[in-house]
Amino acid sequence: MEFIIVTGLSGAGKSRVVTFLEDIGYYCVDNMPPKLLPKFAELCIQSEENLSRVAMVVDVRGGQMFGDLYDALLSIRKMGSDYKILFLDCDNQVLARRYKETRRQHPLVSAGYTNVLDAIAAERELLKTLFDRADYLIDTTHMTPAQLKERVNGLFFGGMQAMMVQCLSFGFKYGYPSEADLVFDVRCFPNPFYEPELKNKTGLDKDVRDFVMNNNEVAGFKERLYQLIDYLLPLYQNEGKSQLIISIGCTGGKHRSVALAEALCQHIAGQGYRVTANHRDIGKL
Repeated sequence: MEFIIVTGLSGAGKSRVVTFLEDIGYYCVDNMPPKLLPKFAELCIQSEENLSRVAMVVDVRGGQMFGDLYDALLSIRKMGSDYKILFLDCDNQVLARRYKETRRQHPLVSAGYTNVLDAIAAERELLKTLFDRADYLIDTTHMTPAQLKERVNGLFFGGMQAMMVQCLSFGFKYGYPSEADLVFDVRCFPNPFYEPELKNKTGLDKDVRDFVMNNNEVAGFKERLYQLIDYLLPLYQNEGKSQLIISIGCTGGKHRSVALAEALCQHIAGQGYRVTANHRDIGKL
């Protein structure tokens, strides 16, 4: 039985994630009162409907009942079942803009937070323990719905038996990836952006990739990076980590970081791990 607890900040994309999980075979329940989680889990285990993959959305909409969540999760463990926590995060300003665009009220408005940014800050504090305990963390700040669907499918389409590694390229000018476990800054290497024939291409193009990879300093970095990653991956897996996000950043996130993230992804795949590449800022100016 696979249980996923979907939680996170209001407006970060939980409803979309539930839709994507349903599409790949999960039985999903939105806004589950935490007190009912153990009973619901017990019913799923005993069900003859083959409910082997279940996702439950739990968040601050539960009001005071949200405080019962940790006891409920402990009860699920005591009955011999396990669960994974998927946390959806997003930048405060982006969340505020989404609320303005949709004209919806934040769930904590009823608790007296009339300013949406204050409500978001209060919600973030309430969710801090869940954020720290999350097995999977997805930051949707810069994500399109299609990118979010790809990430969810990559994590859960094949089940949760093995650690999923994601090689994430990004541009520092667009913000630090808060979901990253490891971050490598490659702005110290020659930038194809300043080569007129490469400026408008990306690290997915062969000539840009050759420009980056044929540099002696990059070759030395790759060798050491691969050695470090080969050493760390078994340790993370043995520790029980479900998702590892390795981020490589350059200035704009189109050239050096993309080429090196792709190369690292291929290397990790060659070691037998589940791995995907995600180029967060490749389509930006």
